[in-house]
Amino acid sequence: MKVSIDISAEYKDPFAVIHTDKVTEKIQHVIDVLGTYDSPITALQNNGDIVILQPGDIYMVRVENGETIIYTANKQYRSRKRLYELGQQLGNNFMQISKSTLINLSCMDCIEPGFSGTLLLKLKNGCKDYVSRTYLPEFKKYLGL
Repeated sequence: MKVSIDISAEYKDPFAVIHTDKVTEKIQHVIDVLGTYDSPITALQNNGDIVILQPGDIYMVRVENGETIIYTANKQYRSRKRLYELGQQLGNNFMQISKSTLINLSCMDCIEPGFSGTLLLKLKNGCKDYVSRTYLPEFKKYLGL
């Protein structure tokens, strides 16, 4: 893939143009990455107020009892979005580790071996969840194991 950058004072906001004959999986990935960079996430507090969260402030997103819960350093928020929607919006710094959990890769603290070939992942805010066997190969690949 060829890449070209045009730097000029006339461009106030950066934008990208992709020239291609068809949208491949690789091109779609580039579009997703460029389109979701630092995109804020809206969530609900317990009192119903809407808050704006930056992706870097989110440690984990988990579906619990049918509700999507967003975990930050010391608070929890609810989201009306589905897990896959948040995964697309949050971008590459997040990885799905089970059917119901996304984690911020930069917030990992430690990993312990679990039962039946799984791993117990602990985050810096004290949250923890198992990396299921389905998502384990991709997770190990990320860690370089």
